[in-house]
Order: sequence, then C-alpha cells, then structure tokens
Amino acid sequence: MLTLTQDCALPSLVAALTEEAQGTARTGFASWPRMKGSLAGEGEVEGVYETKLHRGKTLFLSPEGARAADPLCRAALDEAESAADDRARVVRHLAAAGPSTVEALKSELGLDAGAFRKVREQLERVGAVVSRGITTEDARGVQRHSSVLSRWDQAWRKPWKATEDAALDELILTGVHAAVVTHEDELRTWFTWPVERHMIGALVAAGRLTRPAPGWIALP
Repeated sequence: MLTLTQDCALPSLVAALTEEAQGTARTGFASWPRMKGSLAGEGEVEGVYETKLHRGKTLFLSPEGARAADPLCRAALDEAESAADDRARVVRHLAAAGPSTVEALKSELGLDAGAFRKVREQLERVGAVVSRGITTEDARGVQRHSSVLSRWDQAWRKPWKATEDAALDELILTGVHAAVVTHEDELRTWFTWPVERHMIGALVAAGRLTRPAPGWIALP
C-alpha cells in the first residue's frame, strides 16, 4: 500500500524517487519529479491496483491490499447500482459494455464534463469504480491523456466473503504494515471509510496492533 504523493506516514511513490523536482515550488505538480508523466497511472502494472480510497486521492494496493478492500468496494458497488441517480447509470453501463473510456461513457450516457466528473469522483472514492490512465493519438498524431474506467468487480475478480467491519480491520492492518509506525490520529484519516478509535482499540486488545508509545500504533 502506498500513496502517489507524500501526505502521511504511508509510503509515497513520488517521495521514493530521487529525480529532481520540476520547479522550485513546494506544492502542486512543480514538486513532482520531472518524470511525473509516467507516475500518472498510465498503463497497467501486474499486481498493482490503483484506487482513490485515500479519501479521493491515489492509493496503490498490492493483491493483499485489494483483497482487504474487496468487501468494502463491492458494498459500495451494490449501493451505486441500486441508486436512483447517475451512479447507477455508469456502473450498469460498465456491466453491459465492459471497461470503457471516459469519452465513450460521457457520449453514451449523455453526461457533460462537469456531471461526469462529479459522479466519477463519487464512485472512485469508495472503490465502486477504478480507473487507469491511457494515452491516445488523434488523426493528426497529437497525443491525448485519458482514462479507462472499470467496475471494482471487473478489476478484482476474487471476492472475499468477509464483513465490511472485518475488511476495514484488514485494511487498517495492511496500512500500518506499510507505514511501520504511525500516530493513531493520522491512521484515522487514511481511508474513505471512517476509522473510529474503538476499532483501533479492539485491534490492540486482540494483539493485532500494539502501542509502542502513547498515541502511536504499530504491528506487534
């Protein structure tokens, strides 16, 4: 489990690179390494699942992380599919047509850019839908960046029959394993789903987490 940009104790892909930044600014794209184009999720890497489960920001998961998130993402997909709004239209279309580009979805569903962006963010934030970046070339040879969207059950095909509470516990443990040690208050902000203090306390009481110092959390 790792984030794209560094904003917490979870490891970050950008922070792991040694290339110099594009500019002198400390925030925004200027702080990214010069090779940022290859970090934007274009293409697929086997065994890596790109999500927006970090409260709408990019979170890369290993197969173990994807398995942990699976019950939560499938529950979100079920909820979206039964909704009386554009979320249902998008996920039902993906079920029928398969993974589709942003352009195809907007065209076939008759959604303008703003409406589609809103529903996409809602779906990706909870893992009902995931996306991967692609580069296309028009008739003039101009390259354009876009995305292909898939339902969670199209991206991860190994359902884990666990409760949502058990899944969130497993996601917490996966995150702490990646971070090695983190402050309890920060851990509660990692994921789209709220992590309550009593959940962390229960994992500590069960011996699945430990407190090496007051307020700090690690694996035993």
